[in-house]
Parts: sequence; C-alpha cells; structure tokens
Amino acid sequence: MAGMIRDRFPTIRQGIDTAAGWPSSPFIDAPAQLRDRPPSRTVGRVSYTVLSPDHVVESTLEIKKSVFLTTVTRVETEEQAREFIDQRRRTNRTARHHVSAFVLDPLRTTQRSSDDGEPAGTAGVPTLEALMKFVAPQLGSDGPADLSDVVAVTTRWFGGVKLGAGGLVRAYSDAISRALGQAQLLRRRQADLYELSIDLASVGWQEAALRNAGVSVVDVTYQADAALLTVAVAATPDSRTACEQEMSGILSQQVRCEPAGSQWHDHQF
Repeated sequence: MAGMIRDRFPTIRQGIDTAAGWPSSPFIDAPAQLRDRPPSRTVGRVSYTVLSPDHVVESTLEIKKSVFLTTVTRVETEEQAREFIDQRRRTNRTARHHVSAFVLDPLRTTQRSSDDGEPAGTAGVPTLEALMKFVAPQLGSDGPADLSDVVAVTTRWFGGVKLGAGGLVRAYSDAISRALGQAQLLRRRQADLYELSIDLASVGWQEAALRNAGVSVVDVTYQADAALLTVAVAATPDSRTACEQEMSGILSQQVRCEPAGSQWHDHQF
C-alpha cells in the first residue's frame, strides 16, 4: 500500500521547514503534475478563483471514531498561511495531527503541504491535490481548476481505529472537498491601469461621464494645470488601444491612455 501511495503522489523534495515558528514541521513541495497547471485565461485576461475575504469555512467529518475538522480561508502571503496554521494548532492543542496545505498567487507557483506526523504521502499531498483540483461550481464541470490564495488545515483527533494508508488519503481528500463545497467563492481578475490627462475646467463633468458609462475610475490626482484620472480596464494584449477608443468615444474627444500599472479585483461569478 505504501508503494501505491508513493506512486500516486510522487514528491519532488521533502525537508525540514526552518521558518520562524516551524522548526519541526516537514513541508513537501507540490508534485510536478500539480505545479505545472497554469491559471485560466478568458478573453486575454488572467483570472482565477478565490475565497471571499475574511471568510473562514469549517467542516467536520467523522470516520471510524476519528474526527477530522477542516478549516479553509483566504490568504495573500506565505506568512499569513503559516500564521493561520499555527493559530489552528494553538486552538486545538488536544489533537494529534494538524495536516495543512496552501496555494498562493495567480500562477499558483507557491504550493506547500505538511503531513504533520501522518504517514508520508497520506495527508498533506492529498490535501494539496484536493485544493489544486477544485473547480468552482459556477464554472461547470469542464471549468478550470484554478483555486489559489488559499490555506487549508485539517485537524484530526484519533479515534483508536487505524484507517490505513488508503483510508487516510480518502479521508483527508474528502475533508477538503466537503469544506470547499461550503465556501463563498469569487472570481479574481486582473485589470490594467491607465492615466488620462484632463483639463481642470472640465474634469468634473468628464469624470462623471466616465463613471456613468461604467468606467472604473480608481483615482483622481490634481496638478497645477490638469487632473490625472486613473482608470481600470480589462487586462488584454491590446488594452491600451481599447482604453483610448472607449474613453474617446465616451468623452467625444481624442484621449490618450498612459500605462500606470495593473491591479487585481474581486468579482462575483
């Protein structure tokens, strides 16, 4: 059975995580088949699935007297993910195991998992795989598996009956799937930012015209002879041309859109 588990979840590296607060927790890099999945792209813009901010999901699963309490939430950094795992460990000190995994950033390049004392390959990697394979129900069964910026911790109280390697894999996978099924989900999309130089005498009505047309005006900066309006448009290869065409049409005059970076925004499905 152990061989079957290793074949199903090959690991690239296993070592001791030496970050502050994690002197003795083994973390495992994601298997290559999980790491190499790109985020989805729709109409040229990058997007992916996230949990609602400050939304914490809790789900309990009991199997042969062992209790699995899974907690899932959104995070933005590895430090936040580790702090959440530490917090769950402090909250449930009587539990024997606190299995965890997290996935970060739009490209999902940061992926970590920990068995936390369970047999190698039976807990942390199945947890990570459940996160990586999750597809938001709103996207349909053929939608992209692109959940990110998420951390999951499954705390286990041992019930006295051993589940075996296969039983542990199924238990930890099912625990994550149940929790994610209760999550409040959003779509996170990238937007390109552009600055428009507007004459001071007309900035009031032009800003109002843009907002009334549904343009996202994210900032207004006043200078000595002009105002700079920063607008957000869908991130596409030709977003600058699209910006100039749209803004010129709304304002009925020639408008230049100067690049000013990019931002990520949460949207309802």
